[in-house]
Parts: sequence; structure tokens; C-alpha cells
Amino acid sequence: MTDEKKVMFHEMELDDRILKAISQLGWPEPTLIQETAIPLLLEGKDVLMRARTGSGKTAAFAVPVIQKILNLKNTSKHQSIRALILSPSKELCGQITSVIGDLTIKCAREVRCIDISANGDTQTQKAILSDKPDIVVATPSRALVHLKANNMRLKEDLSMLVVDEADLIFSFGYEDEIKELLSHLPKIYQAVLASATLSDDVLSLKKIVLRNPVTLKLEEPELAPSSQLQHYHLFAEEDDKAAILYALLKLNLVRGKSIIFVRTVDRCYKLKLYLEQFKIGSCVLNSELPAAVRCLSVDQFNRGRYQIIVASDEKALEKPDGGILPIEERTKKKKQSSKRKKDKESGVSRGIDFQHVSNVINFDFPLDVNSYVHRAGRTARGNNQGSVLSFVSIREKPLMDAVEQHLSNGFKGQKVLQKYEFALEEVEGFRYRSRDAWRAVTRIAVREARLKEIKQELLNCKKLQGYFEENPSDLAALRRDKALHTVKVQQHLAHVPEYLLPAALRNEDIVEDQETVTEKPQVKKRKQNANFGSAKRHKYQVSTYLCTHATVVLISVLCFLIELVEILTIVVFFIA
Repeated sequence: MTDEKKVMFHEMELDDRILKAISQLGWPEPTLIQETAIPLLLEGKDVLMRARTGSGKTAAFAVPVIQKILNLKNTSKHQSIRALILSPSKELCGQITSVIGDLTIKCAREVRCIDISANGDTQTQKAILSDKPDIVVATPSRALVHLKANNMRLKEDLSMLVVDEADLIFSFGYEDEIKELLSHLPKIYQAVLASATLSDDVLSLKKIVLRNPVTLKLEEPELAPSSQLQHYHLFAEEDDKAAILYALLKLNLVRGKSIIFVRTVDRCYKLKLYLEQFKIGSCVLNSELPAAVRCLSVDQFNRGRYQIIVASDEKALEKPDGGILPIEERTKKKKQSSKRKKDKESGVSRGIDFQHVSNVINFDFPLDVNSYVHRAGRTARGNNQGSVLSFVSIREKPLMDAVEQHLSNGFKGQKVLQKYEFALEEVEGFRYRSRDAWRAVTRIAVREARLKEIKQELLNCKKLQGYFEENPSDLAALRRDKALHTVKVQQHLAHVPEYLLPAALRNEDIVEDQETVTEKPQVKKRKQNANFGSAKRHKYQVSTYLCTHATVVLISVLCFLIELVEILTIVVFFIA
């Protein structure tokens, strides 16, 4: 659409309270999906919206939901649940609730929204649901639990059903829950499906949820344009990846908030412990963490507590030697039961709104095109700039070629993945440090790091506070438990001495810790001057001491001889 025909928020017949909230959020104009979807939803039509990640899909369905509830408030005489919003992950449920909270800041008393996705106490959530909030946000499984328990009833008054990230609903294993959940809904309601892709799962969901829908498939690439998002690749084998990452971070060649993707949960911890040895702080995000810890990590990252998140890709499975399994073997292995308990209601590469992410680093290259698109969609959201850097080994080159071909089709045949120019031989000193630090992170270190995390979670768990009050000996035993030996952090590795820098950077203020590096030796040198002194000064002091001592001895001998002569003179005088 041209700028002259663009529909602004105030032209959509929205309530003044919503417009004030939008103005307070600083949204100057609607995005393409918002401009297209909001008027259709306000007309009461079922909509299937497909738009790339970060295009504003959440607000595109949240604004009409709030507007419809405000309209119903004028005619309805009783309080009831009017809208149910389903999402595959708990993190995304929290994000949706936050967006709705921002949009209802001027009408918080009229429109109430709660999130019941957390696996908390059912009775507590039952009490909240008994007040019949206007909007309920939940995962399909959690919503079904409360529907079966009659904690919420939607058969009569539900007006809108929203399914966000619809292409992940079935892949997260919610197919049966969705079909059973629909039996608890009224015969007539307005439905919305929001998705980044129109996969077969979305089309299957469309048949059972929507009625005569309007399909919005915007003519835009899956990712931000090249002027906003740059894609780079760097050929590197396993031994070189860690050294390159260390050099990029310490030389400030990668600046701003970054998300580093790896394939497995253990590699999350291995990379975190590796970076800690160089005083590079990061946090871990994967499906094996409790929901509260995951949400806390995302919140701390968004608030700037951490600049780096190391996230795992749950779709990936690896051979023991690190090689990629064929598709047939991956499918077979997925069916086998895993010893580790994972939370299926967790999503990292999709859904979560990581704010102000400047870089996505694929430490392990994604296994398929969709995974690459979803990872890259974590940056360059809205009008922000971003970059994607992928480490590619020889065996992963076919995967990179598939990604390149897919992306170039969306950019009219233009080459998307540019080669990142990096001379590894210029940072040979980094490689020596990196090799030792990478080897120091053993399997035992990873295991004990995870045990330490579990212990900390036990100490912070609110549910166990009552137990610990009744059993203080157990709390004392937990606190007195032996210290876990993970990886020894050596203080000197936090600084990069000048001789390790590439020749072109030695005279520039590139390294963050360079000021500290230049100051500390001076302090140390002053201490040495006060206590010991330099070698030359020490030599001078020794020679001065020797000369002084020899003079004293000579004077003493002369005095002794003079006295001896006087005594002999007196003796001769008496004899005479």
C-alpha cells in the first residue's frame, strides 16, 4: 500500500482508551499486518493471518479482542469470559498477557486479562477464574485441564478464540488437546489463527477451527529486508568455532545483545561455562529449565542484566561424535523415550519476544530452512537493525546451500548469505587460550553446573519454604552440601594483553578491558618499586652498600693503627 492510502489507528474506529494506550506505547502507525487484519476482525470475520516473525501479529489480534470486549460491556449485564487466547509456549503466553496489559492500561478496570499457562496450583487458578476475567491466556493443555474441572465455562458466552503460532500447535503435540477443547466451546464464535508460515499443520487446524475465513498472506519475505537484516556465514570446524566466538566478543566485533543458538542442552551449558572463563556473562535457555527460570532469564535479558543468551534448538539430535543424523534416524530417535524430562510448553527459537536483539549467532548451523528462518526472526524486529552470523562446517554446507536458495527466492534471486571476512591466523593467540578453556569444560563440569542450578532452584522455590521451615535440618544440610567443582575461573583470562591483538588493532581502544589491563600493571609496578625496586636500582643499592661498608672498615683500621703508634711511643718514652 502507498503512504496516501495507509490506514492509521485513529481511522479504525477504535475506543479512545485504546488509542491513548497505543500513543503511550509510541506506535506511530500500524504495521502492514495490523493495518490489514484489524479492520477485518472488527467486522467479525474469521481470519487466518500469515506474517513474518516480528511484524506485529500479537497486537493485530489483541486490539480487536479488547475493542470487542469494550463493545460487549455496553450491552451485557453479567460478567463472563469473552476471549480465549491459546499459545504453544508459556513464554509466549506471558508475552501476550504483557501486550494486552499495555493496551488496556487506560481501561484496566473494564478489561481484565489473566495468564493460566504456568503449572501452578490448580486451586489458586480456580479462585482467579471464578471471578470470570474477560480474557484468558493459556496453553491448550492447561486450558483443557480447567475446562474438564469446570473451573471455567465457555459454552455460552465465549465470543473470540485466538490461536497464536498456529504452525507450532501440532508440532508441540497439542493436536488431541485442540480437538477436545473445541467441544467445550459454543457453536458460534469468532476465530483467529496467527502464524509465521502456512504449513500443513496450519491448514489442518484451519479446517477444524475457522469458518469461511479470510486468509491474509502478505506479499512480504519471511525475514526483514537486506537493508535491515544482514546475513553472514563463516566456514569453521568444531575446534575453531569457540576460538572465533571468543575473539569476536573480546574484540567487540559483535556488539549489542546477542542470542547464540546451539543444538543440544548440554552444549548450552558447555558454551556458558566456556565464556565464563573469560568473564563473559551469559544465561542459558532451554526446555529442561523450569518455566519460572525460563521466564526470569528472558526478563533479565530484556532488562539488560545479560547481554548474551545461549539457547538450544530442541529439534536437533546429534551423533556421539557430533555428526548430524539423517532425517530417517532423527525421526526414529524422536520416538524413543528420553530420560530427561523436557517441558513441551517451551519455545526458544519461536514465539518469545526478545527485545532489542542486535545479533543472532548460529554456533551450530540449524538443521532445516524453517529453523534458520525462526532463529533469524529473533532479531531485526519492527524497525530495528540486526545481523545473523552462522558458523558452517564442511558437512553443513548442503544445509547452508538449501537456506541460501530458499532465502534468495524471497529476495528476487539476490545472494543473501554473505561471507564474513575473518582471518583466523591473525588471532592465533586467542586459539591457544580457547583450546585450553574449551577442553576444561568436561562432561562432569557440565553435569555439576546443572546440579548447582537445581540446588539453587530448590533454595529459591517458594513451594518448599514451608517444608524448610518445618525441617530446618534439611535446609542446613542442603546449604552445607559440598561445593561443586565445575570449571576453575582464572582471573587473567578476563583481560586480553596487547600482544594477543591483531597488528591492525594494537593501537586502537578495541578491547573493553584494555583500560583495566593498562592500569593494573602500573599499580603492581608501584608496589614493586616500594618493596623491591627494579633490578638496576637493586644493583645500585647493593654497590652503594658495599662501598659504604668498605669505607667504614678502612677508617676503623686507620684509627686502630694510630692508637697502636701512640701506645708504642709511650712505651718507648718510659723505657728511655
